[in-house]
Amino acid sequence: MRIQAAVFDKQDGPFQLQDIELDEPGAGEVLVRIAATGICHTDGLARHGDLPFPAPGVLGHEGAGAVIAVGPGVTSVREGDHVVIGWPWCGECRNCRAGEPRYCARLGELLVSGVRPGTEAAALRRPDGGALHGHFFGQSSFATHSLTRANSLVKVPHDVPLDLLGPLACGLSTGAGAVLNTLRPQTGSSLVIYGTGSVGLAAVMAARNSGATTIVAIDRHTSRLELAAELGATHTVNAADTDPVAAVHDICGGPADNALECTGIISVVRQAADSVGMLGTCALIGGAPAGAEFTLDHLTTLWGKRIVGVLGGGGRSTQLIGALIDLYSQGRFPMERLVSWFAFDQIEQALEASYAGDVIKPIVRMPA
Repeated sequence: MRIQAAVFDKQDGPFQLQDIELDEPGAGEVLVRIAATGICHTDGLARHGDLPFPAPGVLGHEGAGAVIAVGPGVTSVREGDHVVIGWPWCGECRNCRAGEPRYCARLGELLVSGVRPGTEAAALRRPDGGALHGHFFGQSSFATHSLTRANSLVKVPHDVPLDLLGPLACGLSTGAGAVLNTLRPQTGSSLVIYGTGSVGLAAVMAARNSGATTIVAIDRHTSRLELAAELGATHTVNAADTDPVAAVHDICGGPADNALECTGIISVVRQAADSVGMLGTCALIGGAPAGAEFTLDHLTTLWGKRIVGVLGGGGRSTQLIGALIDLYSQGRFPMERLVSWFAFDQIEQALEASYAGDVIKPIVRMPA
């Protein structure tokens, strides 16, 4: 079928709206009409080449929309269902069978190979037959339609704004899930969040729904720190004029119990790790460029300090996204305060506005 997509033709090349061809769904696949898709810095990393994804192709991995066709064997969703497109997973490897689909053994292939799973070609092509890479994070949602695997989909209620939900596929669930699924702050504990973009602010909102009683937000943007305080941070630190590690130790009366690093900046990774002490946990979720390395003090790390990486918030998409939608409906996860809206033909401006810090979470609405 003929669809429209934002195609980048070469590394660092601009997104250009083009008419392209998309295959009909095969066995286990679902065709989704995209209502809106969030824009994440990971899309920028892929276009730049720091996250390897072949050009020319179609990015986008925070899509939400309505099912318009299902392939043979699909019974979990049907035409008309509203869905968020979660991360892909094989369902067969040891980690998937153990209930950890975010850490699927085939994850690299499923996220960034650019081809249809189990094949050597994408389901996308130019009208003249020229090859395009797709299936980015199993969806390539910078398009009016997405072909995805049925097991990636999370059905959502029809009474929740569908064009708000795409960022639950990655950015917001990454921050919130790292708190709720991985760190799981104990009652009366402290949590430090480095970086208050959409991921960090989602973590702040999740922490407010946890047992943590000291929630410290750290950033260099005053406006974002003010929003963090409104969303649940008990303390804020502006790293532009304050040593954040010293400030954390002062606020917590010593090292914090937990830290969450959301920026992917290597110097900040070290600060986050130094913010926790004996038996403390530092979770890393920020996207650093490929090949980036960091160092830690060996002796203090030996004292029971845990450094853990978290992909996509951990857990299962259905459970995590479903819970966050429930919290949103109850007024306990006000994600609408993070978003700014853009038209599909403004996708380039949306990404630039995110990089510049002018918006927190850009969402691109598709044409009706």
